[in-house]
Amino acid sequence: MRQHAPAYTPEAASASATGGAGERHSLPALQAKMKRDPEGYETELRQLQRHFESSVFLFRQQAALSSSSSGGGGGETAKELGDLALFLAHVAPFYPNDLADLPDHIGGLLDTNARALPSGLRVHLVQALILLVNRKIVDLEDTMELFMELQVIGDRAVKKLAFSHIVHSIRRMNQKHKNEAKNRKLQGILFKLVQGEEESRAKRAFTILCDLHRRRVWFDDRTANAICDACFHPSSRLMTAAISLLIGYENVEQEDDSDASSEDEASQNPNIILSKEDVYKANHKGTSASKKKKKAKLERVVRSMKRQQRKSNEETGSNYYSPLTYLKDPQGFAEKLFSRLQKCNERFEVRMMMLKVIARTIGLHHLVLLNFYPYLQRYVQPHQRDVTTLLAAAVQACHEMVPPDAVEPLFKQIVNQFVHDRSRPEAIAVGLNVVREICMRIPLMMNEDLLQDLVLYKKSHEKAVSIAARSLITLFREICPSLLVKKDRGRPIDPTARPKAFGETTIASDVPGAELLDEEMSPEGGSDDESDAFDSDDEEVLPSASGTRQSLESLSNKLDASEDHEDEVSGEQDDAEELDEDVEDSDEGDKSKGSGSKVQKRKLSDYIGQLDAADASLRALKKLAGAKKAEASTDEAGRIFGDEDFKRIKELKAKKAAKLALVQHGLSKGDTRSVTFKLPSTDELSLKRVDPSELAAHVKRKMTKEERLEMVKAGREDRGKYQARAAIKQKKTGGSSNKQKQHQKRMPLAAKRAKAARSRQEKKTKAKHSGKQFRGRKAWK
Repeated sequence: MRQHAPAYTPEAASASATGGAGERHSLPALQAKMKRDPEGYETELRQLQRHFESSVFLFRQQAALSSSSSGGGGGETAKELGDLALFLAHVAPFYPNDLADLPDHIGGLLDTNARALPSGLRVHLVQALILLVNRKIVDLEDTMELFMELQVIGDRAVKKLAFSHIVHSIRRMNQKHKNEAKNRKLQGILFKLVQGEEESRAKRAFTILCDLHRRRVWFDDRTANAICDACFHPSSRLMTAAISLLIGYENVEQEDDSDASSEDEASQNPNIILSKEDVYKANHKGTSASKKKKKAKLERVVRSMKRQQRKSNEETGSNYYSPLTYLKDPQGFAEKLFSRLQKCNERFEVRMMMLKVIARTIGLHHLVLLNFYPYLQRYVQPHQRDVTTLLAAAVQACHEMVPPDAVEPLFKQIVNQFVHDRSRPEAIAVGLNVVREICMRIPLMMNEDLLQDLVLYKKSHEKAVSIAARSLITLFREICPSLLVKKDRGRPIDPTARPKAFGETTIASDVPGAELLDEEMSPEGGSDDESDAFDSDDEEVLPSASGTRQSLESLSNKLDASEDHEDEVSGEQDDAEELDEDVEDSDEGDKSKGSGSKVQKRKLSDYIGQLDAADASLRALKKLAGAKKAEASTDEAGRIFGDEDFKRIKELKAKKAAKLALVQHGLSKGDTRSVTFKLPSTDELSLKRVDPSELAAHVKRKMTKEERLEMVKAGREDRGKYQARAAIKQKKTGGSSNKQKQHQKRMPLAAKRAKAARSRQEKKTKAKHSGKQFRGRKAWK
């Protein structure tokens, strides 16, 4: 029979649980027995519970008398109370009725006397309360404010415990499915703390919000807007933290989603489709040296395409995210932050970060903030600190909805301050790059005289300046070739291209890429490989085609003399082109049957019958072509695309991109004008981040002494110890060298005979002059 302890001490309770042996066991042993047999140890539980309540009352009395007495000599009592709290928290699920008031006792002690408790006891009590929350004895909403308060009392261990508990509890709660009701309650508590004026509590709440948002637990509009609203907090430190988070949010590493993101990238990247002929040519055609070069070019093509696809996925894909994109009132956010920027007295780095956030918001949402550009104009100077960051913000704030008159003073200031003959080469390069980026977004800023002056820098001896000027030429070859002089236009794809007027929009009338399906389905459209294979044959047909064109023009002039002059000219051109294609097709058929020499001797008289029949029905052919075109347009407008069509469009786009890349690297024939430059769309420009380092690309910066020493040491890492050449030759083991083998090489018969004849001639010459050389007079004669 058990002997019960007379007092309320845990030693006596554990001794009574041993079955009368009198041995003292620890609380963990009693805890294990209580879990196995809860009903058999109810008496011991009540004793320990009364002892815990008396200890809590004692600590509250000591805290009321003196704040230092509890931490002075009560070390043993504090440790005992902490162990009791953990013990009761562990066995609380087995005694729900007896320990129903335990969370109130622990929470009340922490709420009223947290700062006065010893550090060890405080940690044990927090661990006990966390254990009760994890066992779902008490809800997280009831203890949320207490855990937020514990993070600001100055105890680092308690602060870390409370923070990790809140984050992990909310993650577990939303792991299987999201509980919107609980999430809104918890978000309301944190949002209220973030908007409060007390800095310490607001910082801790903001840190929890950012961590949960980064881990994609609270990845909604409410959390994003709460993070953005922290930029207006009265505390300068919290405002700086919020702005720096918005600037570098996309660079934050997502530790938990690394595996998922790698799988998503692998699934998002489209296949790189290369034609079989190009791969065969690179591996089998030509000499070994040429095949090696072709293989290297093919590898460069694949690498460049993968890099472009990865870059486009990062900028325009679904994995791109910024809290600024989910602002409910972006115009109000930008105006409020800009007004604070104008009035604040923060240090320069903070003001630059505020500038970048405002510019990013303007570019993302196409806002109109006219006072922002004159504000930037005051700081546009080559000697300004962090001027490339300032110019990047200016570029980011430009878009097609901004009136050109509002940006024109800033644009002129950049040109006048950076691009002139007395400016430094790095400043000229930066100015030209900024002009290019602004004109890419607002082409109406450029006029003909200014462009021709800037283009002259292409002859500069500085590499950065010449590259920047040539990039400006490349841009205007696409958007407006008429502003360039004739020698700079090159061969533009659309010579009549003009920039859109202010406020003009382009409305999509068809599905992007639908024309690729039409080309594939049309009977006239052959494969790309076949067109490449017959490029040389088409060149031979051209002379006969030009003669046919002249004969068609003369015949159509005789038949259509009574018609109006303009209708006559247009009819002649269209029908002549159609007949030209028929003649070329028939020429290719004759060429495949007969020899090449006979095809070159074709005459126009062979096709007189065909030309007469075509001449008699010129009007009918024209009407038929118009009817077919109208029918095709109506079919395309009423067509419904399915998933298979969109997959095929994606494959055809990848195939076209691969062919353009092969043409650009010289591995295939084709028009290189379409691969020189691809003008990004408005949405791509708004999502694109302007990197300040790209504005100063190719600019040679003077290295410091430390950087030069690091470069020298890096070059010496793979180099072995210096040794003389003679010493290396002496240590050489193995066969003879290549030089020795060259001497031992057997020569052909002609070379042997030539060498023997040359040797005989040298011997004769030597013998002829050997005895007749004048050695001077002897002294004794």
